[in-house]
Amino acid sequence: MLFLVTMDVRIPHDADPDYVAALKATEKARCAELMGTGVWRHIWRVAGRYRNRSIFDVPGNAELHDILISLPLLPFMEIEVEPLCIHPSSIRDDDT
Repeated sequence: MLFLVTMDVRIPHDADPDYVAALKATEKARCAELMGTGVWRHIWRVAGRYRNRSIFDVPGNAELHDILISLPLLPFMEIEVEPLCIHPSSIRDDDT
């Protein structure tokens, strides 16, 4: 199943910069790991915001939940999930 996931990151301004840098590095590594497996298919930055929109390809809701709660930045994220399905007019067969 495909899911559109919007992640808004809100790190407090008074957070320790070294802690935040380490957290961001860990998050980047986790993202790369998930992209390498094909689970995290796409990620786009929303210009002017600390927000991304991503496409995840997982068997179902429970698997997506497990992935999202494994993200290091989760304590500082507001996440919105939208399940997707192929549009009848799509010319791509692999977006199911």
